[in-house]
Amino acid sequence: MPAAARGEGSAAARPGLTYPEVGATQGGPLPVGYRHLHVRHRLGPGDLDAVGRGLLTWRVHAAARVLVDADAPVADVGVDVRTRLGVGPLRLVVPCRAVWVETGERVVGFGYGSLPGHPFVGEEAFRVERDDAGVLWFVVDAFSRPTWGWLVPLGWAVPVVQHAYLRLLAHGARRLARAG
Repeated sequence: MPAAARGEGSAAARPGLTYPEVGATQGGPLPVGYRHLHVRHRLGPGDLDAVGRGLLTWRVHAAARVLVDADAPVADVGVDVRTRLGVGPLRLVVPCRAVWVETGERVVGFGYGSLPGHPFVGEEAFRVERDDAGVLWFVVDAFSRPTWGWLVPLGWAVPVVQHAYLRLLAHGARRLARAG
């Protein structure tokens, strides 16, 4: 994949995002006033281009059995995406917008931010990184706080649920890495 990084453009910044720190997961310090999350899962040896392409085309989510409804087949700045989490009638629709995308020699990833209707306010970044030994890693950085008042007393459970969700995504990325 050619090296490119783009973000914080007019499409990402158009009305709708529910927080002002657009693009903060792209490499700067995460903003204060939010819960921060950093998760790193080892995928093992693999083809960065193939797994990165899987990430940008929503296949990592699909491999984790997360339903995705996106406005475009490939993550790009300004693309709206709705993930559907849960089972049957208990499925929660979580709307986001891609705010940056990066494709490089050692990293492929994107960040998306919350839209109205999302249970949290904030941004989440998903990356596949290759280290010096050629090992691939699935890396997630996020900052968020509850939007819905009834979630505040459940704050202790939020990291547990987030980590479980991210383990599912890492498993999906690992499946793609092994498939080559």
